Amino acid sequence: MKNMQHILVCVTQQKTCERLIKKGAELKKDFGGELFVIHVAKDGDNFLDNPMQNDALEYLFDISKEYEASMTVLRSNNVVEAIEKFAKENDISQIVLGAAPGDVKENIILKGLYEKLPKCEFHIVNN
Repeated sequence: MKNMQHILVCVTQQKTCERLIKKGAELKKDFGGELFVIHVAKDGDNFLDNPMQNDALEYLFDISKEYEASMTVLRSNNVVEAIEKFAKENDISQIVLGAAPGDVKENIILKGLYEKLPKCEFHIVNN
């Protein structure tokens, strides 16, 4: 086993993000650290009034528990900054993200995270 490293899985409010949590759980087996799952909601977004989004987040909370991960919902209009702060506060070294549509090099969030968290290893999971 390699040195213990903490893993962060970034999810949206979609049930398909279960695959990201599973990837994080695989990494946890390899690295032995804690597994964290976060969702960053924009300030003012009222996802609790949207039954589909609410159901998806509840589903992801349940999946997180199955894999012994803690799930946190953060509110911020700056997704990169929120993830960066969380990662630094929790000594994250591995980050799991879903592949965004389009060119990875053009993904603003991913580019921002690469710049802000250069010591982290990123795992991009395709559909």
